[in-house]
Amino acid sequence: MVQCEMCGAETGSPKTVKIEGAELDVCDDCADFGTEVQTQDTSSSSTKYSTSSSSSSSSSSSGGPSGGSSGGGGGSRRDMFDEMDEVVQDYDDRIRDAREGQGLTQEELADQLNEKASLIRKLERGDVLPSDKVQRKLEKALDVSLSAGGGGDDSEWSGGSSTGETTLGDVVKRKD
Repeated sequence: MVQCEMCGAETGSPKTVKIEGAELDVCDDCADFGTEVQTQDTSSSSTKYSTSSSSSSSSSSSGGPSGGSSGGGGGSRRDMFDEMDEVVQDYDDRIRDAREGQGLTQEELADQLNEKASLIRKLERGDVLPSDKVQRKLEKALDVSLSAGGGGDDSEWSGGSSTGETTLGDVVKRKD
């Protein structure tokens, strides 16, 4: 028996339903809240917008998301956020230490990067995260790494099916 991802009820035959952009395996009662997703019975477990890093021998015409299958990756689904680098927790200290190590003031660094000095102050206080563009500029100018790498140690998320954890159905109140 599988637990409904919406209400938590045990169901023998869950339906895959799209509810507000999310595909959920739900019971018959909760299936009314969304649109049933038509599944294709193929051996491939990839999605339309697969971003898996295993590049098979298919050639794509652009650098965008691949439209084909990526070869069975053990059944785990990946999305664009798995490939993104995260900014390290101590980015503010790294920026400040590297700037001071080069003997630059905040204003001088801002001029060198063609950014505002107030942005450098906010970054060094940890008030804002650097955009990808500013992060690349800082890494190049200060010769410092601000990337923690893509979610390499994240395990595939599994719902609270048999673990007794809280599900969406434990929190949501239905308006019947």
